[in-house]
Amino acid sequence: MFWVIRSAVVLLAIAGLAKVWSAIGRSKVLTVVDPVTGLQFGHLMLAVGLLELAIAGVCLFSKAQKLSLALIAWLATNFVVYRLGLWWMGWHKPCSCLGNLTDALHISPTTADHIMKCILAYLLVGSYWLLWRQWAEAKLPGASDVDAAQANANRMS
Repeated sequence: MFWVIRSAVVLLAIAGLAKVWSAIGRSKVLTVVDPVTGLQFGHLMLAVGLLELAIAGVCLFSKAQKLSLALIAWLATNFVVYRLGLWWMGWHKPCSCLGNLTDALHISPTTADHIMKCILAYLLVGSYWLLWRQWAEAKLPGASDVDAAQANANRMS
């Protein structure tokens, strides 16, 4: 669980910084209105970038793992809903989730979009799986004892 939360912190911090950095730029795309939210891309990228940085900060400094996982799951779910909204509206352009960072890294927008979809899947599945696991351990008495016994058996083999 520790590694999923820590990796999410790194991923959200990178994406958040990239969005904020791009949002304060002068690119013409920042004035285009987002088809889902109705906000200019620049304002949307700034807001989402700051949200990603805030969630990364909470996950980094909070000892409440359930809160961290819930925030990651909530954000990932919102990203999926947003992408489904784009798909439903017929928007087939790659997501500019990383802003100008793709230019700096010489990555095509399509490649960056595929990478971001994989990261989104990782955050979504990882956070929900760990939340479900915590819920199951709380509901099933001794479930954590079974996991500990399996871990010990695996170490001995």
